[in-house]
Amino acid sequence: MYVFVNDSIISEEEATLKITDLAIQRGYGIFDFLKTVAGKPIFLEDHLDRFFSSAEQMRLPVKQSRSKLTERMFELIDKNKLPESGVRITLTGGYSPDGFNIASDSNIIITQQDFVFDRDFSKSIGLMTYDYQRQFASAKTLDYLKAIWLQPVLKERGDDDILYHDNGMLRECPRANFFLVNEKEEILTSRSNILKGVTRKHILEFGSQNFKIYERELTIDDLRHAKEAFISSTTKNILPVTKIDGRMLSDGKPGPVTLSLMMEFDRYVYG
Repeated sequence: MYVFVNDSIISEEEATLKITDLAIQRGYGIFDFLKTVAGKPIFLEDHLDRFFSSAEQMRLPVKQSRSKLTERMFELIDKNKLPESGVRITLTGGYSPDGFNIASDSNIIITQQDFVFDRDFSKSIGLMTYDYQRQFASAKTLDYLKAIWLQPVLKERGDDDILYHDNGMLRECPRANFFLVNEKEEILTSRSNILKGVTRKHILEFGSQNFKIYERELTIDDLRHAKEAFISSTTKNILPVTKIDGRMLSDGKPGPVTLSLMMEFDRYVYG
């Protein structure tokens, strides 16, 4: 496998970073992740928009122009010859002179891994709620401390993922956006203090044609009255949620509104 590091495409085995990088010293950096289908990056421009937005919010300089970065990414995809894959762009705080301040030059890394999405509409997951607000919520940073720290708790409870709320205001999952379906069959997703995912964006855009789908401020009380729920992300597309804090939704299987949206989104992405 080949990777892109700063200005060069090199073998994975040759890729190195110095220990003075701020991502190693302080966990400071941002990233984005997209998938390729039949060798074509899906929603590339949206992912690049978010990447450059995250970099700006975190005050990280990007040496490469958008067009140059795109060109190098396609070179890497062509060299690795993985038609179904995940592509990650990581931007670090660079080689900090004191281990605390951002360097004048960030380090940029593009990696690619084999990834084939499992288009099984029968799968579902359970969530547990947790009171936590991500800092710099609108930037896709390297900070997953809370989510990783909670993994043993998830395993003990037999749940699959975490749904954050902030004093009762629903937010998101660590690596996905959250949607619920209420008694009016409206599909609702949290509006503020979240990372607005690329998949979420496209669900809102195409879903509004055939579904009642809205962004709102949602609360734990809305959750208690939900008939269905699902999460969305690049790696999950739309994944039904059938249990939250032990409460079953839609009789423990994907609900009709969620299934209908899943099938439409599948056609939207894969044709």
